[in-house]
Formats: sequence, structure tokens, C-alpha cells
Amino acid sequence: MSFPWIYAALTFGFAVVSVAVAVNGNNLAMPPAAPVILGVCSLTGMILLWRDISSKLKGDHRTWGSLLGQYVAVKAVGLLGRRQRRKLELDTVKVKEAQEQTLLKRLRKNADTCYGKQYNFSSIKDSDAFRALHPITTYEHYRGLIQRIATGEQKVIIAEKPLILAMTSGTSGPSAMLLSTKDTNTEFFLQGVAVCLDVMREAFPETDSLQRTAKLFYTPTFRQSEAGIPIGPNSSTPASSRHMLNLYTTPAPAFEVPSEKDTLYLHLLFALKDPTVGTLESNFASTVFYAFTALQERWPELVEDIHRGQISSTLSLEPKVRAGLEALMKPDPQRAAQLRAHFQEGFSGIAKRLWPHLHLVLAVDSGSNQIYGEMLRDHYCKGVPFYSPFYAATEGLIGVNLWPQESRRRYLLCPRSMFCEFLPESSLEDEAPQTLLMEQVKPGESYELVVTNASGLFRYRIGDIVKVVGFHNQCPIVEFQYRRGQMLSVRGEKVSESLFLGALKKAVDQWPGAQLVDYSCAESGILGDSMGGSDPHYQVFVELKGVRNLTEEQRYKLDICLQQDSAVYRSFRIKGSIGPMRVQLVADGAFQELRKRMMEHSRTSPNTFKMQRVLRRKEYVDFLLGKTVS
Repeated sequence: MSFPWIYAALTFGFAVVSVAVAVNGNNLAMPPAAPVILGVCSLTGMILLWRDISSKLKGDHRTWGSLLGQYVAVKAVGLLGRRQRRKLELDTVKVKEAQEQTLLKRLRKNADTCYGKQYNFSSIKDSDAFRALHPITTYEHYRGLIQRIATGEQKVIIAEKPLILAMTSGTSGPSAMLLSTKDTNTEFFLQGVAVCLDVMREAFPETDSLQRTAKLFYTPTFRQSEAGIPIGPNSSTPASSRHMLNLYTTPAPAFEVPSEKDTLYLHLLFALKDPTVGTLESNFASTVFYAFTALQERWPELVEDIHRGQISSTLSLEPKVRAGLEALMKPDPQRAAQLRAHFQEGFSGIAKRLWPHLHLVLAVDSGSNQIYGEMLRDHYCKGVPFYSPFYAATEGLIGVNLWPQESRRRYLLCPRSMFCEFLPESSLEDEAPQTLLMEQVKPGESYELVVTNASGLFRYRIGDIVKVVGFHNQCPIVEFQYRRGQMLSVRGEKVSESLFLGALKKAVDQWPGAQLVDYSCAESGILGDSMGGSDPHYQVFVELKGVRNLTEEQRYKLDICLQQDSAVYRSFRIKGSIGPMRVQLVADGAFQELRKRMMEHSRTSPNTFKMQRVLRRKEYVDFLLGKTVS
């Protein structure tokens, strides 16, 4: 592949010399030596460019144009990332100043809105005055205001028209409709994406290459409000990333496919065709995990497509889309034979065998995605590093992970993304709780985040409980703990998601041959009298690999493990105030079906879906009861 590049460099260099000589020949004012010097410099520059590109290249199935496009994009984002990271470092040294400026910027921009006039934003000079004038809020405070925006009213909360009406994932309650603005997206890219890419390349230098990324994301479905504003998930989409699609293995026509199942098949097909994939990327580790489970089920069909150079007839594709994709397919029996041999070896460590140059899995694997990250590392993606880059929500960017090689997922709060306040965990139920600021929180303490963002939320309780685990200069470093609505509490014991998952993992380790696939819980009160028994208890649904049944003794181990980890739960169990938990083993694939039902109900995109660990809708509990096999 080097010959075309060298030929192009030489041709370009000599062309520059010829043009320069011609210019000089027309008696334009140029010193006689200048054309030669210019030509030599151009030629040298092209050769150096080629050497840099070739040093980052893996494989030989790329076009000149796509390589150059990727090279320029990577260099540009790299420069931007380094600049943004320097800005972040400066802000962490003067957190109070950065936070005050961020708050006042938000207030000044929206001072002329109905909401800004109501709370006299123009008179507010600092955060103390803001906290004195404006109450702490929840979603109900904004529901009617956002509905007015949806019908077309302007300058209600924010000065500009929102880009979309963003639906939350509904993990801890009903899905809410929030605003997403240009500022929200810009800040996410500059303070989040650019910074994390710089961190990634520093921690994992192998990723600074011209390998393609297998990115698993889907075109979400949007509907329109009365005023024509799109309503849907607030996440990156193929349409918003069209200028970056040449970085990915999946070709652009595949993103026009509406079916998640068919799009996933195409993601897998074109990723398998490329043995030089460098990164697996998705918003969440759950999406990567579900992709590997689909691969395990459909690999014979995928290998056959690669062998024949076609796309399976089982996919429901528009003729134009199918034609565009099949034009990119060529029979490749050699690659098909390699893939078939890898699959026949089994799926433990399969990722590294399929893609020997795979350097990284880039996906959030904290919070409700922790379980999927662990399963991927233990099985499909053995030996591949993971980087969980962001702590973010529909409300916007909250923090970035500057320590990608650490097993604990810690996030540095971004001082210029949101103005942050902190409610101590001990005062969450108080009628008028007092908040702390970034410089006032203490390591080891847990708090609920209260944010003022770029898209019309002011002193808003987002429901996330975080633990401050340290400081970077003056800026807090946090670990996500739990969502308020995802606590198990039948007697006020408050068992968090992380606490329960720790106990569950200990119990599964004591079930011979068992591998945890997924789980959810329900409080017995949601079932009424259908389960019998008077003592409130936890109903636990688990999907396992490797076992078909659990003995009563094995089920009880989970209760014992939780008692060992939670003194409060143990005290209620000893007193008999809480009954023993009931563990139900559900059929294979039950949680994938549940995931589909949840997305249909909440209209959540696969890009943003998070499994509910505490089920609050009886229909979901009934569904899993119907899938119980033991």
C-alpha cells in the first residue's frame, strides 16, 4: 500500500515545483530559489505525513480518502482535547470562581424569560443570593412549563428554542420530558468527549491509531410536539455524528434501518469483516453485552454472509438500503474460515481472537451497568481494557473519568458544565434541606446532586446519590452510589443497588456452575396478596447461565449474604419485621424481552436504556413471574 502514497507525495511535490517555476517564469516577484525550497518542503511534508499515517495503520483494506479523513479528524480532536483538559485543570484550582461564573452565565442568558423574570435573575449577583431566592426543585416544578414550550410558547424557561424535548430513561420512575439545547450538546462535546479522548490516548497509547471503531448505536425514533419540536432520547445519533461515520466499521446506510435487531446484525457483520478493529464503543456496557449475546446466537448466519459476500435475507431492509450495503460486500471465504474457527473454540475471550488488535472497550460500566462490565471482562472480553469515560444524564454532563486504568469508577465533577449543590444523605427527607457547594463537601460523605444546567433546570434534584471519595486540586471526585427511586425499602431499611448487587455476587459465587446474566427486584407490596404471606419481603428475579434450578438452601444464601452486608436489614430479619426474600430463576432471554417491553413503554432508545433494578410497575413483575422456571 505504500507505493500509491509515495507516488502521490512525489507527484504533489513536483507539481508544486512546476507551478512555482511557471509563476517565476511569468516574471512574478519570487526569488529564484524559492520554488525549489517550496517544492522540497512540500515533498518533505508529504513524506512525513505518510510516515505518520503508515505508523498508525493496521491492515490494508482502507481507501486513501478515508484514511486521510480519519487522520485529520483524530488530529483535530486531539488538539482540542489537550486544550480542554488544560482548561479543566485550571478550573479545578479555582473551583468556587468557575462555579460562580457558570451559574451567573446561566442566569444572565435566561434573565429575560418568563421564568427568569419571576425569580428576578437579573438581580442575582452570586450563588448565595441565588440559593436564597430560588427553591430546590423536582420535575413537577417544570412539567407545566415544558408543556407550554412543547406547544410553541417561547422564552418560557430558556431564551432559545430547544433542539429536542429529551425523554429520560425512566430508570427510577416515570419518564420525564426535559429540554436539550445547543449549549448542552456543545458543553458535552468540549468538556466531556474531547477531554476523555485525550485521557484515553494518554492511558492507552495503542488507541492513537488509524484503526476503525465498532460503534454500537442506533437511530432513535422521534415524534413531534404540537410546535414541531422533536421528542425523543437525548443521546448522540448517527445523524448528529454523520461527519464522523468514516471512523466506524458500520457504513452509513445501516443507520437508516429502523429495527434495532437488524441494525445490530449489520453492526456485527461489518465489524467481523474487519480484523483490524481497534475499539468497541457504545454508550453503555449493557449494549456491548447484548451485542455479544446476539453474536453467540447468530454467528453461523454472519459467517455465511461474509463467505458469500451478501446480506441475510432475514433482515427487513428497504431495497435502496440493501443495495447500498451489498455494494460494500465481497465474498471473503478466508476471513469466514478464520471466524468460524474462532467461534468453534468457544466464546470465552472471543473478542481478542476475532480482533487481535483490539485495544479498548469504551462504554460506561458503572451504576446499573456495573454487572454488564463485569460479565464482559470475565467472559467475552477477557484481556481487553475498559474505559468508562463519563458520568452523565439527560440533564447533561456531570463528570469525567481521569483515571481510566483504575477498577473503581471515579469521576471528576466538571466545574463549568453545571452549577452543583449537594444535599447530605442524612437530610434527604427534610422539608427544607440546606445544600453545600463543591468546596464544602467532605470526603467519605454521600450526597444527592442538585444541579443548575444549561437547559432550563434550576436547583434541580436529579435523584443521584454520589459519594465524595477525594479531591483533584479543589474539585470533588465522586463515585455513583444509587438512584433514589432504586432503593429497596419495605421497612425503611434502604438497601441500595450497589449494596444488593454486592450481596448477590457473593451468593452466585456459592451456587456451583452459576453465572449471573441479569437481575431485578421488587418489593412485595407491589404484588398485593398474590404472593401470599404477611411479612413484607423482596422478590428477586435472576437469570443465570450454567444452572437450571436452585435449591431452597442456595436461594437462602442470598438472604444471608445481604444480612452480612447490611446490619439494618439483618436487624429487621432477626425481629421478623421483614420476611426472607424469595428468589425466582427466570428463563433464558427473559431480561432481553423485559428490556424490549420497557423501551416500548417509556419510548427509550437502545442508546440510553438502563435496566431497572427495582421494579415499580406491577406489569413488569407479572411478566417476570410468568417467565419463572424455578
